[in-house]
Amino acid sequence: MMEGVKVLMPTYNELIILQNLDLKTKIRKTKQRIREWYEYHSGNVYVSFSGGKDSTVLLDIVRSIYPDVEGVFSNTGLEFPEIVKFAKSKSNITEVRARKSFRKVIEQYGYPIISKKTARMIRTLQKPTDKNVKTRNLYMTGITSKGKPSPDFKLANKWMSCINAPFKISEECCNELKKKPMHEYQKISKKVPFIGTMADESRMRRTVYLKSGCNSYEGDKASSTPLGFWTEQDILEYIKINNLEYCSVYGNIVKDANDKWVTTGETRTGCMFCMFGVHLDHYPNRFQRMQKTHQLQWDYCINKLGLKEVLEFIHVPYKDNQLNLFEVKK
Repeated sequence: MMEGVKVLMPTYNELIILQNLDLKTKIRKTKQRIREWYEYHSGNVYVSFSGGKDSTVLLDIVRSIYPDVEGVFSNTGLEFPEIVKFAKSKSNITEVRARKSFRKVIEQYGYPIISKKTARMIRTLQKPTDKNVKTRNLYMTGITSKGKPSPDFKLANKWMSCINAPFKISEECCNELKKKPMHEYQKISKKVPFIGTMADESRMRRTVYLKSGCNSYEGDKASSTPLGFWTEQDILEYIKINNLEYCSVYGNIVKDANDKWVTTGETRTGCMFCMFGVHLDHYPNRFQRMQKTHQLQWDYCINKLGLKEVLEFIHVPYKDNQLNLFEVKK
């Protein structure tokens, strides 16, 4: 595939071993992956910088080796205002924007709910055609066209009602608001990214990591995730021991009763109006917190963009004074 670079594609057990290494060793290994990527691409690289804590750590480590590496901030228009301010406060950051607003995206494609995978299933099921009969049957039954059981591709029973929801559902917002602007930048700049994703964030990201390791050199999907084997605890510990500046929306980083690092503010800083996973949030969920901390944004998304109707349909409270009136039926 290439000369002079060894591609590491760990097994699941090897990933577990990597995740349990001490932070000092992880930093050393991450720096090696960064050097391999930088040298292979002759320095034509950038850091995908969201302003969140993970990409803040990544930017710091990359620039500890290569101070002039550019950061690229994709401003979706849905970021916390604190995130935008923090991202713009950093040196050598290029801002890119989507061609469509979130309003246009949900009007054209639908609302992002449950998860990307589930939203994609529902989107297909809401738009039956002669061409997607087999796919729709798979999503409804978990049985392939050859009669093979494939339960991972069956829409969960509790979300079947979403097929007939009075609004469209889709996972396309991430593609339109984040991926496309970055791809356009990459095409113009001829640079390839460092990305701050980690395998422990989701099963999908773990699967991707196990297929490519930290550095993937394949065509249009070429990217480096040198923090891939880190955990949330590593990120928070790195910030603390290095006294690293991070976005104020997270609050303070402290130890909890179980001696684990936690943030006293937000735990995630993706798009403010995203509903992926909100049904799994503990009280207060992201919208209940938003009502208190970012009233203008809360009013806009709940009352102007129609999230009130959507959240009520999937039985998720969005106001602090709502008790558990919308418990999702199992």
